[in-house]
Amino acid sequence: MHQTLRRFAPTNLSPLTRRIADDLFQKAKGIQVVRRQLLDANQTQRLSLTLNRPHLYRDAGDLRRFTPANGTPLAPGYHLVYFTPIALPDELGHDGTDIGFSPAEPFTRRMWAGGEMKWEKGNPLRIGDEAVETTRLVSAEPKTGRTGEEMIIVRVEKAFENANGPALVDKRDWVFRTKLSGPALLQDVRECDSQPPAPQNTSQESRDFLQTAVSLFRFSALTFNGHKIHYSQPWAREIEGHRNIVVHGPLNLINMLDFWRDVQEDDHSIPHSIRYRATAPFYAGEVHRALMDKSVGTATIKLWGRSNSGDYKVGMLSDVSG
Repeated sequence: MHQTLRRFAPTNLSPLTRRIADDLFQKAKGIQVVRRQLLDANQTQRLSLTLNRPHLYRDAGDLRRFTPANGTPLAPGYHLVYFTPIALPDELGHDGTDIGFSPAEPFTRRMWAGGEMKWEKGNPLRIGDEAVETTRLVSAEPKTGRTGEEMIIVRVEKAFENANGPALVDKRDWVFRTKLSGPALLQDVRECDSQPPAPQNTSQESRDFLQTAVSLFRFSALTFNGHKIHYSQPWAREIEGHRNIVVHGPLNLINMLDFWRDVQEDDHSIPHSIRYRATAPFYAGEVHRALMDKSVGTATIKLWGRSNSGDYKVGMLSDVSG
C-alpha cells in the first residue's frame, strides 16, 4: 500500500532551498500520524448541500429533510470533509493554513497542486464507519518554476481503512512558495472577451460551475480550512496577488468526481482511481467549465477557467479510471 519514503537528488537550486527540503524529509522519517473518526452523516449532508446537490444519489432522499442512513457509501471524494486539521489558532500559519508537513520559512505560501486517489474495490468508506486515517510524508522535492522561482513540492499520503480493511489511498501534492517580501502586485486583468470552450462532439460532456463567497465559506467550514485566500478578499488580493478569493482545489476535485459519476449509468459508481493536476487558480464569481472526454473504462476531465489575458485556459485536469 505504501511507497518507500524518497529522497530527491540535489538540483540546480540554492543551498538554502535544498537544505529546507532535506530538513523536512529527515524530520518525517518513520513518522506516521494515525487518527480514528466516526464518519457521521452530518458532514456528508452539509457537503452535498454546499455543492447544490439536494440528493446524494438519484435514488436517495432529499437531504434538506433527511441525513443519509448509516451504511450509505461515501461518494468519491467526500472523505475530504472528514479527518480535518486539528490545531489551535496560534498553531496555524500566518495565512491560516495547517502547518503539518510544511517546510520552514520562507516557504510559507501553500497551494494544492494535484495528486491521485485509488479506491479499494468492494470496500467503500460508509456513513457510520469508524475509519482510520494514516498519514505520512512521501517526498519533499525542491524545484524551480517556469519563471525561475524556487519552490518545494511536498507529497503526503493518507491511507484510509474501515473494519473490513483498506478502503482508499489518497496522495496529495502541495506547492510551497516563498512568502512575498512586499505588497502583492496584481496583474492586469483584461475583460473576458471569450466564452469557455463548447463540447466538440456528442460524446463530450459539459458542465458549468460558479462558486460564490458563500459556497467557499461553507466549504472552508466543512474542511476546517483557515487558509485566508478562500474567504478574505483583502488577503487574497493585497497579500497574495489574486484578483478575488480562490476556489479550493479539493472543491474543484469533488465537483469533477460528481460530474463523472453523474454520467455513469449507476451514480453509486466508484472509480478505480483518479490522477489530477492543478495548473492555475479559479476565482469566486467566475464561471468555469468542465469538459469530459470518455473512452472505454476511462475519462479525461479538463476544467477551463478565465485567465488574466481575458480568455479561457485549462486550470485543472484529471484522468479517471473506472
